[in-house]
Amino acid sequence: MTQPLLRTPTTLQPRPKANSTFSSSSLDTQTPLRTPQQSRPSSEVSQTGSRRSSPKEHASDRATTAFVRRVLCPPHASGGNDLKPIEELLPPLTSSNDIDLQLYAIIAVVVKECIYSWYGKITADQVFVEEVVRIVAHCTRGLEGRIRKLDLESLILDEIPELVENHISAYRVSHSPVRAFGTYGQRTAYHELNPHPALSPVPDVSRETSIPEQSKHEADYRQLLAQGALAVMLPTEDLENTCLRTLVADVIAETILGRSIGGRVSEGWFIWTVAIKAMEAVRAQVNPRATGEEIEVDTRSRLEKFGLLSERGMDTRPSKDGRRSAFSEVFWRLLQYGYLTIITVQFVIVGLFAAMSEPRRSTWSARVTAESPIAKPMEAPAAMLRPLLDFRIFSLLSTLLDLSFRMPWLSGSVAMLQQHLIASPLVLLRVGAVDGLLDQYLHHLLITHLLHASHIPPLLSVIRRNLFPRDALPPPASEAPTREQQAELKRSCAQALSALLPDVFVRAARLSRDDDDLVTEAELELDVWSDAYLNKHLAYQILDLVVVRVLPEMGEKGVKELMEARGIET
Repeated sequence: MTQPLLRTPTTLQPRPKANSTFSSSSLDTQTPLRTPQQSRPSSEVSQTGSRRSSPKEHASDRATTAFVRRVLCPPHASGGNDLKPIEELLPPLTSSNDIDLQLYAIIAVVVKECIYSWYGKITADQVFVEEVVRIVAHCTRGLEGRIRKLDLESLILDEIPELVENHISAYRVSHSPVRAFGTYGQRTAYHELNPHPALSPVPDVSRETSIPEQSKHEADYRQLLAQGALAVMLPTEDLENTCLRTLVADVIAETILGRSIGGRVSEGWFIWTVAIKAMEAVRAQVNPRATGEEIEVDTRSRLEKFGLLSERGMDTRPSKDGRRSAFSEVFWRLLQYGYLTIITVQFVIVGLFAAMSEPRRSTWSARVTAESPIAKPMEAPAAMLRPLLDFRIFSLLSTLLDLSFRMPWLSGSVAMLQQHLIASPLVLLRVGAVDGLLDQYLHHLLITHLLHASHIPPLLSVIRRNLFPRDALPPPASEAPTREQQAELKRSCAQALSALLPDVFVRAARLSRDDDDLVTEAELELDVWSDAYLNKHLAYQILDLVVVRVLPEMGEKGVKELMEARGIET
């Protein structure tokens, strides 16, 4: 790519789209990236997915498409192709058009705010923007191929929950009332228990140099992370372009990571806001849309409806509302429980048969690990697998609910049952061990319902709306909610959390039955996420973990070594 800015401005030359194949269930069959023989229109890709778009989502997609077209495919550069879909104007980012649309919306925000803000004042040429988009597309296609070979179950349900559990434990120890720490002492104690090099030294108001020094370490860490990722993902000819490499690294390090993890995402009020929206979505799915009290059955006859019977006759008629309501309540409750029982049994039986017909989890994981770019021949991935019942997600739930303190009998009973299901003396009872019946069933549920590609576009849309409100960079820190507004957000989050707790758990855990006391206790638990500096420890640790799993070369070599391996001197 010599002198990229001198070539004639043209529209981006895309590769044809293929079937939407990015799904966890397709990890066992390594589907290649799309080829021209597999191309088809975008509408067909969307219709064959398992997620049906509602009219509201369709309107949102049209608005997103218009925004992407306006920023990345302006009329003066599209060559009169305004009526063509963006799939034919832009290079593919992944093998799914729905995911590409959301990713291009995020790219459009970054280009509009970070490139057009200065590049548009120099020239109206689109060549430089096209080069940036082409590089991003090359990286995303490479990342998709690596994610296909990743054990997402272990990453999402075991390794990341372990980091969250360590964060909660370190916070509780550093903020224990038994230990009289000040604000600086609490942060220091937490940093000693759960350290991260980018967040050292601990910011201290009494030491004026500590705050800028820590900020510099954090910025240098993000730069090293971005430079290392580009050294692995970029093609050699683009990696040799120092100007382009530096610009892309700055956009990733400062605009994306700095404004997200280093900014809004680590703030307590942002975490509480996201939690409120998530719990509202859960309540909308769990609670019925209409209860029995909201549905009034009109049992009057047609003469009564049109007023052809006298009110006297209606008043003298004996009332059976009391008996009818009691009988109706019992009848409908029994009918509801019976229906739920039938649906549950059917769901379990169908899932068990489907799980038994699929390949074993150890076979699938061994093939995925063997195809990893740096897999070692002497490793035995199948023997290193952990049962799904032994994943740290269950331990995290126990830590969040503090079951070891509130309900030690339940915590001990669940741990004993878990141990028997995984390592029972009787082989037939080891249904929770690797490749056991329960392990296969849980694996089937995860790849079918949780780790499915249809959940990625809505997730990316939510991330874009929260990180880039109104398709622009977030407001500065001075426009963050006030202390009173943050306290109100935390209380609203506590109220939503207490409303989700079932009454059985509240009584068994000996929590207060008074709503105000229960909300106050929930607020104390939400204080774990109140300090942005402590939240950055968890955010950067999760980022490190994901980067090392997706780009394992960065776990073995530094940035300089990676550049030298590509034949580029730094």
